[in-house]
Amino acid sequence: MALVSEHIESDTRERILVVAERLFRQIGYQKTTVADIAKELRMSPANVYRFFDSKKAINEGVARGLMGEVEEAAHAIVIRPGPAADRLRELLTTVHRMNSERYVGDSKLHEMVAIAMEESWDVCVAHMLMITKVIGEVMAQGAASGEFEVADLQTASMCACTAMMRFFHPQMIAQCTTKPGPSIDQMIDFILASLASRAKGTGRAN
Repeated sequence: MALVSEHIESDTRERILVVAERLFRQIGYQKTTVADIAKELRMSPANVYRFFDSKKAINEGVARGLMGEVEEAAHAIVIRPGPAADRLRELLTTVHRMNSERYVGDSKLHEMVAIAMEESWDVCVAHMLMITKVIGEVMAQGAASGEFEVADLQTASMCACTAMMRFFHPQMIAQCTTKPGPSIDQMIDFILASLASRAKGTGRAN
């Protein structure tokens, strides 16, 4: 009976987050109220508050779900066979593409993410730590195969993630679009060159 109750509770939480994300996209995070979410679900605001104690908590849940999708895509690249350099390039490009498409291309969702970063910074920090960890996993695979020379995996992965921040961070992606700087391919080339095994070399084929 307890398992059934937990399943129902989990399902209700998921439904609240799905509706909240849809309303955030349609009318904006600031304009969406808990009452709006409850109305869409045909439940009372008090019932919504049984599952999330504030609108901020709902926003955290939506943000965590969106970031989780990026993390899943990144993990899929890590476990795929093939040269580490190619997969690292695909990984960095995929994170940029997904963040650009969903956050920068959608002004209302971008508003939600900006507020999440201000109000729920821990969610964003946890996400960037996860992306850094995934980058480190590909680097470790490259070091094991002899493609990369990495003296300190943790530092190397943090440096790569920091170097890509202009292409990862939703607000920086939007702000830097028209500003001078390296292209994403140039930045990835730079990262791969810094990792390349002096014996074998790496990078994109010409």
